[in-house]
Amino acid sequence: MQSFAKLLFVFGLLALASASPVQKRGVFKVERVPNPNFTGRNGPRALLKTLRKYRMPIPASVANAAAEQNEMISKRQQRQKGKGHRGKKGGAAGAAAGANGQDTGAATNGTGLVTATPEANDVEYLSPVNIGGQTLNLDFDSGSSDLWVFNTQLSKAATQGHTVFDPEKSKTFALMQGASFSISYGDGSGAAGNVGTDTVNVGGATVTKQAVELATAVSRSFVDDTANNGLLGLAFSQLNTVQPAPQKTFFDNVKSSLAEPVFTADLRAQAAGAYEFGRVDTSKFTGEMTWVPVNTTDGFWQFTSEKFAVDGGAPQTSTAGAQAIADTGTTLLLADPAVAQAYYAQVDGAQDDQQQGGFTFPCNAQLPDLQLDVGGNMATVKGSDINFAQVDAQTCFGGLQATPAGLQVYGDIFFKSNFIAFNNGNNSLGFAQHI
Repeated sequence: MQSFAKLLFVFGLLALASASPVQKRGVFKVERVPNPNFTGRNGPRALLKTLRKYRMPIPASVANAAAEQNEMISKRQQRQKGKGHRGKKGGAAGAAAGANGQDTGAATNGTGLVTATPEANDVEYLSPVNIGGQTLNLDFDSGSSDLWVFNTQLSKAATQGHTVFDPEKSKTFALMQGASFSISYGDGSGAAGNVGTDTVNVGGATVTKQAVELATAVSRSFVDDTANNGLLGLAFSQLNTVQPAPQKTFFDNVKSSLAEPVFTADLRAQAAGAYEFGRVDTSKFTGEMTWVPVNTTDGFWQFTSEKFAVDGGAPQTSTAGAQAIADTGTTLLLADPAVAQAYYAQVDGAQDDQQQGGFTFPCNAQLPDLQLDVGGNMATVKGSDINFAQVDAQTCFGGLQATPAGLQVYGDIFFKSNFIAFNNGNNSLGFAQHI
């Protein structure tokens, strides 16, 4: 009888163990690397990219200013760079795959860290990603959901200077018959092509059978940007453009193998930062991290942002119910017009410069800090991070600009001041001041 009771006890323990959640372990970090080819910041072009990406109205002053800047740059150099979200559809895609993305597997348990290196003047952050044993520098973009790469299907003219993925050299690549993708970012750039699956490793965080989109057509801005070999989307999977069946993002596929279903963006001004998967590194920020819920309805890391303050002053309301998204793939910070107007009203010599297409100010101006409402809590953007680009010897272009549409886009200007965590376990966003 006693041995029978022991047996029941053992079975009880086994039942409890099987009912408990799987113990997850894994933290992976991806260091960022600098882009040596970037030719300098350009305010009007960065603003135009963002407006196009989100299909926002483009004021004539912005379009004209960007066109003039492009003309000046083309006279000065062959290449033109920029960051922010990219633009229009890249053309017809080739045939590929049919699988639905459900047959993916996270191969490692833990966390992953990857460096994120800024292009000169922080216009684009790049991070190394290993696909089928081949390493390419990609732009991590929390505002889109496709993982696409330059590859050997593109012409030599399109790939000159790029590191390209060769599916024939991968032992794990499989073409998805019948699948194609076509992504439009809105800034005049995009990509289209066919689709396969392969093993993708981001700083040690690994997914087998991850959907990898192979461009057969890319826009000129991507071709010219030889340091960047594609994008890795980190928004929600519903935005993925693969047809006939959208595919899961890398983060969606890997999160079950992580210590925690989170990734963090540690993007810093003029310095290497990192993306980390699986944990929140408390040594990277001061104080407590504030967590707010996100609205995933439109596929973005979206939250309410209806209040602001300038230099720690009294909170003001911009627009009741205003929404914003956290976007690592956009350079600037586009806020409600009331925010931009009130902020630059506190900067001597600042003006909404129609010739430049946005707010400018004397380069020697002392810029105040800006507090922004993130889900009902205030996050601070340092004034020094709002000085984006020099227009001429005396005038600078602001990293804070007014959105012409309802959606506010908090891009890298916001991230440089704040350590940001994206939690897919409970769909929340965390923020804290950088150390």
